[in-house]
Amino acid sequence: MMASLSRMARLAVAAGLTAYILWKSHPRAVLAAVVGAHWQPIAGAVALVLVDRALMAYRWVLLLCTIDPAARPPLASVMRIFFVSTFVGTFLPASIGGDAVRAYSLTKLNVGGGDAVASVFMDRMLGVAAIFVMAVGGLLIARGLATNTTIVAALGVTAAACGVALLLVFSHSAAEVAATVIARLPAVAWRPGQRVLESIRRYAAYHQALLNVLLCSIAVQVLRIVQAYFLGRGLGIGSPLGVYFAFIPLILLVMLLPITFNGIGTSQAAFVWFFARAGVPGASAFALSVLFVALGIIGNLPGGLLYAFGRRERTGALN
Repeated sequence: MMASLSRMARLAVAAGLTAYILWKSHPRAVLAAVVGAHWQPIAGAVALVLVDRALMAYRWVLLLCTIDPAARPPLASVMRIFFVSTFVGTFLPASIGGDAVRAYSLTKLNVGGGDAVASVFMDRMLGVAAIFVMAVGGLLIARGLATNTTIVAALGVTAAACGVALLLVFSHSAAEVAATVIARLPAVAWRPGQRVLESIRRYAAYHQALLNVLLCSIAVQVLRIVQAYFLGRGLGIGSPLGVYFAFIPLILLVMLLPITFNGIGTSQAAFVWFFARAGVPGASAFALSVLFVALGIIGNLPGGLLYAFGRRERTGALN
């Protein structure tokens, strides 16, 4: 009941915030900005989103290093799970919905539940760590934003989450505390929680793999900044690339806050607020936010094709 109320509240905030920002940005001006966009730079952004999805898939493959090579699923099956889960996650009420689908699907390939959840958890946390690193870099460029309460809060929450993940992997004392907390859970949750913790701890022996995944995650964030720049060029926004390196990581940081449904509403507000500081009209910034979110959905569409193709294969096998 409480979960349903929370979900409804976040949907309401997302819808209300989006409608308010659209009204403040003048709907006709936003429509004119989108209609008058140049397709060539936008096509470049679409091409780059396919590259960043490939990098994201590759980093998850690297995180399967803790699974015995003889027991690892075929690469093609792992890739299908990744892309299908990103597609399915588009329609789920939280970004972790796709992660849950990914972990569950991996267990269907005879991977232990602890290993499956740990790989997805580490993938998520290293992705968040990359956003944190880029956001700190953004603040070094836009120093005047370092006193903003929302940004500081988002940085603090992100740093705390990354710190906890780091301690779980490398600190024996932290692991013992976590094990004690897990032991207090009901029996139905205690054993799975213990297995996940043990699987997370195994990453302590794979420093190179973790470093490679972090570097891939930073590369993904760089690609997203360049994507936003291309979208902005398509909309006629003349801000230099440095503005995007300053603002986009901070916008992504704000979008991580669990305030609305999948960052809808907060992304529009953040784009308009940040880019106003570079002299970008609200209508253009709002249009940029819509295209940026839409670009992420486009990047998930290959998973939809794999999902549909897989369904046809299973149907054909039954006939």
